Amino acid sequence: MTGSDHFLWWRGLRGDRPRDARWTEVGEGAFQEKERRITGRHHLPGPVPDWAEDLFRVARAAFIADKYVRRTGAQDRWTRRISLAVPVTEHERWGSAAVRTHLIALLQVLTGDLWNVDFRPLTGHYVEEAMVSPDDPRASEVALFSGGLDSLSWAAARSRADEARPLLLVMFREVGLLRLQQRVYKAVERLDGARPVLLLPMSQTPAGDGSRSRLETSSRTRGLLYAAGAIRAATAHGVGTVHIPENGQLALNPPLTAARSAACSTRSVHPRTLGSLNALVAAVSDTESTVQVVNPLARLTKGEVCKVGRDAGLTTSDLESTLSCGKPPSRRSGGPPIANCGVCFPCLVRRSGLLHANGTDDTRYEALPWEDDLPLDRGADWRALQRWLLGRYALTDVLTDTPLPPDMDPVVAFDLIRRGRKELERLLRIAAVAEAADAA
Repeated sequence: MTGSDHFLWWRGLRGDRPRDARWTEVGEGAFQEKERRITGRHHLPGPVPDWAEDLFRVARAAFIADKYVRRTGAQDRWTRRISLAVPVTEHERWGSAAVRTHLIALLQVLTGDLWNVDFRPLTGHYVEEAMVSPDDPRASEVALFSGGLDSLSWAAARSRADEARPLLLVMFREVGLLRLQQRVYKAVERLDGARPVLLLPMSQTPAGDGSRSRLETSSRTRGLLYAAGAIRAATAHGVGTVHIPENGQLALNPPLTAARSAACSTRSVHPRTLGSLNALVAAVSDTESTVQVVNPLARLTKGEVCKVGRDAGLTTSDLESTLSCGKPPSRRSGGPPIANCGVCFPCLVRRSGLLHANGTDDTRYEALPWEDDLPLDRGADWRALQRWLLGRYALTDVLTDTPLPPDMDPVVAFDLIRRGRKELERLLRIAAVAEAADAA
């Protein structure tokens, strides 16, 4: 696709194609997996309300639009103008001004793009019935589970809770990393906690758009898709809260440089994002089945999250076996079978957190950020982090990037970032030792 405006419509069930030729059709075929694996409906113990099915469909449509419209075609090579049309069952609710305002605000804070979303009535609606026995236990708690260090630490802690009803972990399969995710899940099972732990696997791999060109590499709406899938599962279990475990340090994700402000860095679990998502859910849901999304680790640094995992019984090896990387080498064409590159910003935060909690980090990384022969582009995060740590960070810096929601104290956010900076400063000392050793 080229040009300044892009129009995508999610195909309804009765051929409701817009008459305007500008619109590009997307739908279930935009994903590589079969619909059954994408929705996981056959694993759910009860009905899903229409509003939750609608939210999942809207999130899927936004995700595909985000992948199909390349930023390279935008004038500034970032900001796109995307119009999206999606069929929904609860048409009157979704068509309200309040819902449109909340949804567009959410998409804009996530992607930094200009969105317009229209809704059409969904006709011929059919939902696959659940195949789970009604005698199967329903969960009392739902959390996203990525195979990352944060979600593992949270799952481990909650598996030890004194609660008879199960903990449900919603896992979206990562391309090339499914075995790692399953291995990390086994670490929770080995703890043999007081409560049962259930796993709901889902999929979301986008298919090509027919152009044979590489899809957009940034994917700011992936987190929204994951959250919508977990919300949908929670309604089927009758659970009113979904936990998205992410250390507060990366949830806030303060920009290391001015070029990384706002949506130029991932903001999928930023407090403002979750506030916008909860406002949207409140506007489209009914009082009987509404769900709230929270980040239970929002006030902890990476190192503090690692200690949560250790206190729950996880071993150093368990923590080091997780996935933290923003660009896993095993997902890259021709890349080695290694989960963590070691040089992206999430990997740097991971390393500082493990050092803080364990004193060591024996994770197998593809590269070290301070290596002399590291390609220039791959060392960009390390150089930016060095400048950021050596510079001054003040309370006003917390307020100049993505605004915090009204219910979050900026002083609390500032103190969290300050503690995280102290953990990261250890990397500077390690790099200095490595450079001195090389010089000798």
